[in-house]
Amino acid sequence: MDTTSRLIMLLEVVEQGSFSKAAELRNIDRSVISKQIGKLEEELGVRLLNRTTRSFSLTAAGAEMVKKAADLRLLLQDTVQLAENYHQEPRGLLRITASSYIGKYYLMPVITDFQKRFPQVSVEIRMDDRVVDMISEGYDLAFRVGEPRDSSLVARKIARNKMLILATQRFIDTYGEPKTMADLADLPAASYSSSHLRFESISYIDEDGKPQEQPITPVFRSNDAEALMSKVLSHTAFFTAPAFFFADQVDTDQLVPLLTHVNLPDYSAVYAVYPHRDLPVRTRLFLDAARHYIGEQKPRWERNIPDIDKLYQANEK
Repeated sequence: MDTTSRLIMLLEVVEQGSFSKAAELRNIDRSVISKQIGKLEEELGVRLLNRTTRSFSLTAAGAEMVKKAADLRLLLQDTVQLAENYHQEPRGLLRITASSYIGKYYLMPVITDFQKRFPQVSVEIRMDDRVVDMISEGYDLAFRVGEPRDSSLVARKIARNKMLILATQRFIDTYGEPKTMADLADLPAASYSSSHLRFESISYIDEDGKPQEQPITPVFRSNDAEALMSKVLSHTAFFTAPAFFFADQVDTDQLVPLLTHVNLPDYSAVYAVYPHRDLPVRTRLFLDAARHYIGEQKPRWERNIPDIDKLYQANEK
């Protein structure tokens, strides 16, 4: 018997209130329990129980070990449950919520492949920018930009989200290429705007390492990423936004990064959010598939942006 088994045996003795009842629970002789607890004390080098002929009491060390044993038993139970889940064929309804852009461009390919692998899972995805109440509205999984404020939810970071300032080459030819952040104030901008979020400036770190805000001049506002992208590709505005908006356009040379020497802090990362740690197998497998597709070390939206690791880094003094 190993240390883990003996710790759980100690926990059972305490829970049952006697060596005899713990022995009955395991259908073994009382002397076996006593012998194993003795060996546990030898291994740990501390006395765990004060014993008399009829009763026992926990020492201070014993009380702490019982707490650890309870945690250990729960961990082992969770591990067994997880293993059992992976032997089961996932089935049932998986309800997902995400922003429209993340849903269309980064989750739909995952959903299509996932349902080919697990045809007994049906998927419902809500795509909009409203932050839903996951528990009351019955969602299993959310993909959000930014860590949720609701501390009752579990949040797992999926990928970083760098900021970029981009325009078309024709825009640069028409309006001139900005040399400083202050130059942006005189250029027409496309700006994200919704009921709860409105971009009127760009955050950056100056050469002294101090945070600054550069006001911009929006000539077009929308809460729809594709509408904003259409405006930028019309060569009439520049756009500052998280990198996941831009992967395809930068790859095809439609957009050119501006002011790449400026230190732009990352935008809020992309998170997977769920109500409970004990996920059903269909939810856990989908989350794994989404993480693999998006990529945690280098997000998918960065792979087609040339030299992105060199863009908008901290200035060296």
